Amino acid sequence: MEARTSEVARKTNETDIHVSFNLDGSGKSNINTGIGFFDHMLTGFARHGLFDLTVDVKGDLEVDCHHTVEDTGIVIGQAIAKACGDKKGIKRYGSMILPMDETLVMSAVDLCGRPYFVFDGDFTAPMVGDFDTQMVREFFYAVSYSASMNLHLRIITGINDHHKIEALFKAFAKALDEATMIDNRITDVLSTKGAL
Repeated sequence: MEARTSEVARKTNETDIHVSFNLDGSGKSNINTGIGFFDHMLTGFARHGLFDLTVDVKGDLEVDCHHTVEDTGIVIGQAIAKACGDKKGIKRYGSMILPMDETLVMSAVDLCGRPYFVFDGDFTAPMVGDFDTQMVREFFYAVSYSASMNLHLRIITGINDHHKIEALFKAFAKALDEATMIDNRITDVLSTKGAL
């Protein structure tokens, strides 16, 4: 099987980002965004999805974390799409209901080639560490649209914002891992249209 890897770079006046991504990795990561909590979330995403992920970001953190987080989502989404290639043989759909202490979240993915994002949940604190909790939605929105995937995320229960955010990243990782798995019964793409 051809290696399902990608490298994507994006440079603007606000951010300079390089991402390398391996769908069939072992969970190794090297994450440097300048935002400690965000690094922790992306490290967990790689580990629990068993993806190999390198993220190097130089962003305008003197403004705030918005551009860095959103643009990183754009580039990671592009890297996911590129690594998936023509999507032949993949399961296409993936989902996970994931517990983390008092928190329970759901993630569902469809690698259909049509971007759509639904987020149901909220946070009580404005910040977790140096990470703006409003950026959780913005990050996943950027990923879903730049990867052209349907992505549904829901916080079912939860009190602690750190737990809620971490559970979302892990649940997304597990759902994406399932959706990108090769199923030998699928000889082309899993669609009656013949294309994804």
